[in-house]
Amino acid sequence: MSSTTREQIITTADRLFYENGYEHTSFADIAAAVNISRGNFYYHFRTKDEILTAVIDARLANTRGMLEDWERETADPAERIRRFMHMMIANRTAIKRYGCPVGTLAAEMAKLDHAARGDANRLFTLFRTWLAAQFKTLGCGTQSDALAMHLLARSQGVATLASALRDERFIRHEVALMEDWLAAVAGGKARKRGKRQTH
Repeated sequence: MSSTTREQIITTADRLFYENGYEHTSFADIAAAVNISRGNFYYHFRTKDEILTAVIDARLANTRGMLEDWERETADPAERIRRFMHMMIANRTAIKRYGCPVGTLAAEMAKLDHAARGDANRLFTLFRTWLAAQFKTLGCGTQSDALAMHLLARSQGVATLASALRDERFIRHEVALMEDWLAAVAGGKARKRGKRQTH
């Protein structure tokens, strides 16, 4: 029961931090949403920063699990990258209202100069490292990390504009353009490999 209550607090805090921002979410807000007493709440977490750490750890664990699932489900690095892109479509309603959960948290921690700034950035690092590995498998070599960063930057820009404009169609349009870009990158690498094999 104790573990379940803790998990409920983390899940609820994650949602509230995303929807309202960390700074504008109080202990009382989280306790009320979970429907537990302040005393029971303090049994699990003494400070809001402790909850933030737990939320970031949970996000990292969930993201690692998702990436591992993608790797089990397909051996094609281009398809894995497309799945990253399609997260924006799957989460388009929330992104339209609140932006990207990773980007908004990292930006807020930076703005507040919060001690958890580095921890929040670990979510970006996880995606960056994973995407770079996919581009490397695709044959992009030394460009792999730069391509991963380009895709991360583009997806963050799309999420920011989609939220500002409240436009889901913009997300679909931009993801389609990203897919065209990926096809060009993958096609270019395939042509280069073909030329090397014929010489």
